[in-house]
Amino acid sequence: MFTSVLVANRGEIACRVMATLHRLGIRAVAVYTDADRDALHVERADTAVRIDSYLSIASVVAAARGVDAIHPGYGFLSENADLARACEAAGIVFVGPGVKALEVMGDKIRAKEHVSAAGVPVIPGSSSIDAESAARVGYPLLVKPSAGGGGKGMTVVERAEDLADALVGARRVAAAAFGDDTLLIERLVRRPRHIEVQLLADERGAVIHLGERECSLQRRHQKVVEEAPSPLLDEQTRARIGEAACEVARSVGYVGAGTVEFLVSDEAPTEFFFMEMNTRLQVEHPVTELVTGLDLVEWQLRVAAGESLAATQDDVVLTGHAIEARVYAEDPSRDFLPSAGTVHVLDEPTGDGIRVDSALRQGLEIGSSYDPMLAKVVAWGPDRSTAIARLDAALSRTTILGVRTNVSYLRQILADPDVRAGRLDTGLLARLSAQHETPSDTPEVSSRRAGRRRHDPQGGAGTVHVVAAALWRHAVTEGAWGSDGWRLGARRPTRYEVGDVEVSVLGDTVTVGSADPVPARLVRRGRDAADLELDGVVHPLRLVTAGSTTWVGDHGAAFELPFRTRVERLADDLAALTRGTRPVDPQVRSPMPGTVVSVEAETGDSVVAGQTLLTIEAMKMEHRVVAPSDGIVTLTVRPTDQVALDHVVATITGHPDEGTPA
Repeated sequence: MFTSVLVANRGEIACRVMATLHRLGIRAVAVYTDADRDALHVERADTAVRIDSYLSIASVVAAARGVDAIHPGYGFLSENADLARACEAAGIVFVGPGVKALEVMGDKIRAKEHVSAAGVPVIPGSSSIDAESAARVGYPLLVKPSAGGGGKGMTVVERAEDLADALVGARRVAAAAFGDDTLLIERLVRRPRHIEVQLLADERGAVIHLGERECSLQRRHQKVVEEAPSPLLDEQTRARIGEAACEVARSVGYVGAGTVEFLVSDEAPTEFFFMEMNTRLQVEHPVTELVTGLDLVEWQLRVAAGESLAATQDDVVLTGHAIEARVYAEDPSRDFLPSAGTVHVLDEPTGDGIRVDSALRQGLEIGSSYDPMLAKVVAWGPDRSTAIARLDAALSRTTILGVRTNVSYLRQILADPDVRAGRLDTGLLARLSAQHETPSDTPEVSSRRAGRRRHDPQGGAGTVHVVAAALWRHAVTEGAWGSDGWRLGARRPTRYEVGDVEVSVLGDTVTVGSADPVPARLVRRGRDAADLELDGVVHPLRLVTAGSTTWVGDHGAAFELPFRTRVERLADDLAALTRGTRPVDPQVRSPMPGTVVSVEAETGDSVVAGQTLLTIEAMKMEHRVVAPSDGIVTLTVRPTDQVALDHVVATITGHPDEGTPA
């Protein structure tokens, strides 16, 4: 076995690999960029080396001087044949398959041709990207980067006239994420199920599969919730699809841990189609570990060190059920745009059958440079319903305040009747999002700014959260905790504007908007926890204030509640007067922190509502910023500029012939 291993990755997977390295007594070496100088994986390593980029082979190999092996994790260079060659040249073991497997299976076009020649059924597609080939494949179709996975760059094209724009965006994302902008197109299969098979193989030709994972719960081709085993397959189909995956591995002399992904028709669950092979560890590998009892990272290391597999196919037994939820730094109230911020409060769940793979720590700054996944919460149970219940309970005990996440959205997924019944397909989450309205019990309050904001400023917060935020801030500003201050005259209510909601506090009563006063009291339970007694009901909450914002955590949900000052209210009112009768705010703001990657208009251009002005990239996602109305555009940013959330990137003014607004 190795004595030292460099982990050429970051975040939760780097921490996960290091956990196994330390358990085996192996020295763990981390790499980091300037953006990750204070990251948890740097802290967990025995030593850390600064590099220019996680995509720089030269930097990674140079940092590995003196170590026995490099573990690439997933993403970045994990499926890069050039890294495997560089390791070989430097006398370092690459913890992954050989160059042949990386080259054949790392290229989706070549992989499909390879397995098709071997008789494995594949989805109709083409490596030729032109109108004629697309028409032959048939619409709707899917544009996919050839060199990578994770849903990055994948784009659905419904009509021929949308193909050109889709190719431009997909190439840009593919180049940024994988360093290769080669694309392929495939027929889009409606309502399919995404099922993948985990493999282990050694240098002596032994190949076994560890059962399958159901990964059909996806949003924009990015997996969100995964489980093992699939609730769809029977034992006969499980054996057939497992053997097909093993045959794919044998055809390229595969060594190590890998995954073969299939599309399976929900209407014909005994039929499956090869999609691709991932020549690396998968994000969702913990669910397989929980139902098999195997440490996949350990076996990656053992095989890479030349050991033979200790188990045969007959030794593999799946016990119980496991399900995983990915926690992302994204804002469901803003169409899941990436989020950034500082983790001020952090609670990660524990308990029977619960596992958390995480890179989070209190005080960590979440930037926009890398993938938005922060952690994975995983639950095991003797059966599927128990596993789902345990996962939901674990998510309810997860608190992340200071950056918006999808934790409450994950709980909504688990509560859906189709999810609980196992009636899954890759389009289910999109349909649920279209049907879903952000839950809120916030009372209707008249607002002079009605319609000005593009999103709910409370992010779905209810009366409980608005009142708790107001009382928390009131206690700090008025010295209610540990103060013996006094004032002359009768007490007068203190008013706070939480987003667009006005809250008045007078003694032990609060008034929200135009509603009647209700009894309310906040009882502090610690530095960042309190019980809100509102109208006779007690609500345990987590709270923290950062600048002009108070965050409230409630059973996994986190609400960012901004407090407006008199100066800010005046500025908003003046902006409304300047706008006059124009229906929208003339200022166009960035919907997320990120980098301007392209600008499609010039200052002085006449634009129409819906026209793309520029594109912003953050966490390997692109978002087009469009004109909110017709008018003349003035741009305030250029390509490569860094922008913050709500940064003004352009202004739209009326045409000269519109006259002067009232």
